[in-house]
Amino acid sequence: MAEQDHILVVEDEPITREQLVSYFEDEGFQVSSTDSGDEVQKIINETDVILVLLDIKLPGKDGLTLTREIRGQSDIGIILVTSKQEQIDRILGLESGADDYVTKPFDPRELLSRARNLIRRVHIQQSQRRKHHMRCFDDWKLDLNKRELTAPDGEHKQLSAGEYQLLLAFMEKAGEVMNRDQLMNRIRNREWFPDDRYIDVLVGQLRKKLGERAANAKIIATIHGTGYLFTPEVA
Repeated sequence: MAEQDHILVVEDEPITREQLVSYFEDEGFQVSSTDSGDEVQKIINETDVILVLLDIKLPGKDGLTLTREIRGQSDIGIILVTSKQEQIDRILGLESGADDYVTKPFDPRELLSRARNLIRRVHIQQSQRRKHHMRCFDDWKLDLNKRELTAPDGEHKQLSAGEYQLLLAFMEKAGEVMNRDQLMNRIRNREWFPDDRYIDVLVGQLRKKLGERAANAKIIATIHGTGYLFTPEVA
């Protein structure tokens, strides 16, 4: 339930920070906040935060650095909240391990919807991990307990929430071509816009984890004009 979920708001602009805290508290969430990136890890380590609303431009550590640090230690949800609107910033945020990206000014109802969807997915992932479930393909192993890929040579690779959801979608439909709309609907991570490159960014990140390049990808093949194909058999 929402009242059991703890959100951390990291925002150096006092009015925006107070508005976010008040809004999410009114919706039944437990909310902590800070105006400095230097306090984020301490709060996460000492509390049960499940989602971070994180501004990119912060005093001390910036949001992208924090995203990479959080993702290296935890699989909690991360939504970047920022005034930057350039496409490159969105891509850098996703590549750093963020799950979603919202630009100011934003509709708080949309942010609430995205936060609830992401929290729901994190809870599902935590439940799956408690079952210690393992999936395998092409000598790779996906540990649902840790949201971790193990390469054929034994190297471990941590997945962001978006990468994890995308890989699960591919594995569930192995051998079937899926277009961007189908993939977006399955991972349910953000509202779909025709020019949104989110799926392409995630595919690129996942291919990198799998040691593939787009030009000669074999595990996640590009079917030009249609979408993507996950080729291995899944066990």
